[in-house]
Amino acid sequence: MPSGVEQYPHEQGEGTSVSFEQELLEQRREKLRRIESLGYPAYPHRFSYTHTLAQVLAVCSSKAAEELTQEKSIVRVCGRLQAIRGHGKAGFADLAQGEARLQVYVRKDAVGDRGFELYQLLDLGDFVGVEGYLFRTKTGELSVHVSELTLLAKAMLPLPEKWHGLQDVEVRYRQRYLDLLANVEVRRVFLTRSRLIRALRAALEQRGYVEVETPMMQPLPGGAVARPFRTHHNALDIDLYLRIAPELYLKRLVVGGLDRVYEINRNFRNEGVSTQHNPEFTMLEFYQAYSDYHDLMDLTEQLLPEVVRETCGTTTVLFGDQTIDMGRFARFTLREAISKFWPEESSRPQFSDLADPGRTVAMIETWNCLHPEEDRVPVPANSEAPSGEFSHGAALAQLFEAVCERKLIQPTIIYDFPVEVSPLAKSKPDEPGWVERFELFIGGMEIANAYSELNDPEEQRRRFEMQAALKEKGDLEAHEMDEDYLRALSYGMPPTAGEGIGIDRLAMLVTSSRSIRDVILFPLLRPEISPDAEKE
Repeated sequence: MPSGVEQYPHEQGEGTSVSFEQELLEQRREKLRRIESLGYPAYPHRFSYTHTLAQVLAVCSSKAAEELTQEKSIVRVCGRLQAIRGHGKAGFADLAQGEARLQVYVRKDAVGDRGFELYQLLDLGDFVGVEGYLFRTKTGELSVHVSELTLLAKAMLPLPEKWHGLQDVEVRYRQRYLDLLANVEVRRVFLTRSRLIRALRAALEQRGYVEVETPMMQPLPGGAVARPFRTHHNALDIDLYLRIAPELYLKRLVVGGLDRVYEINRNFRNEGVSTQHNPEFTMLEFYQAYSDYHDLMDLTEQLLPEVVRETCGTTTVLFGDQTIDMGRFARFTLREAISKFWPEESSRPQFSDLADPGRTVAMIETWNCLHPEEDRVPVPANSEAPSGEFSHGAALAQLFEAVCERKLIQPTIIYDFPVEVSPLAKSKPDEPGWVERFELFIGGMEIANAYSELNDPEEQRRRFEMQAALKEKGDLEAHEMDEDYLRALSYGMPPTAGEGIGIDRLAMLVTSSRSIRDVILFPLLRPEISPDAEKE
């Protein structure tokens, strides 16, 4: 084994002491100094390669040893050292680029004394470039017989031990670069996420949608009911908010004549963290003029199977221990869902029960008696309660979440929501207390939210005033009054339907990831505590 090769008594981040890590760092600094003394640059600016490793494997993997010997093709390739095996005056090493691996063979008489000394000073994790001809070893492995070796960058810290990968969840999220290096399946998750986003873009653009960009810093937080993050612009001396949704800006564009618009956007909501929530997340939001929520239900049932098939090659995905068919959808109204999924047959509510505030109170009290505190639903005020008190409609929305959400594993559209929880949606003509809104649930999670957009500026003002009353009573998530948006509506917005799809949660489904942190490259974490701070 060459002198530069290290064994791995510990996995990086899992029990490695500071002194041990510091010792390895000093060893590698000394090796780098010795490499420079040989006349090699420590960090060269570039390496001119002829092929990627994947290209070499694609072209030459099927070639026999005799054919390679006859051709004696010269290649210049590069990558990260994943293994080093020494045999006296010769040695083997494995180069890696992504998931591609290629063996290289280094002989002292081929690279010279200086080149072989460089080889002996290499460590796992170093980036190197090699030039040489392709051949097959006695065991038949495709390899590069190296004539020139170049150090491109030295890894000053050791990589995770390759056989065990990186197991510590905290380290995996905090040091995603190591996670990607150590765990091939993690790399595949994020490549799948990338394909998913490309497929969504392609599907919308085929349908005539235009991609746009709207402000991420806004003078008023709007477009959703959520608590915002706040910042300050020094030059203008104004407070701004990180957007909680792009909705109001996208609808301004519909007013301006862009009939089909979409944005793949980063949103920021100052809320808790869970397996389904990260304060910074990605949404696809799109708007279609001259349409209502029924049109978007149909579009959603076409769009998702198409996108999932393009991403995964099939519309059937495995999520945990559940097999989900993305090509089959069920539809229920919110009130039908509460009745259908009510756990007790003897007390199952009828549709008429859910229209009566008194009966709803009795049902909620029954539910609360049967369930632990964290699953209980607040009891609504009476139907004549002034604005700002917990209403019948808000109680039904929470009852639906408690009774139904976790049971909606297969794709299920839930439609018709109470007006109290939908300040931007258009009311149903025959039931003004209910709005034309739907949510899509898959795998027990809300994946999409859509509605027929409210385009009456006077009704929108009244809804904003209702939200203002809630804010005065302490609701930190209530919607702000937005006078400019009301002015835009006053110029006229055609009948429009809009939808938001949670890309992170959709990525969870197509990659069978149980936590949203597994599909976000750098999820938000608490600050890392140093060892010195832990002692205090």
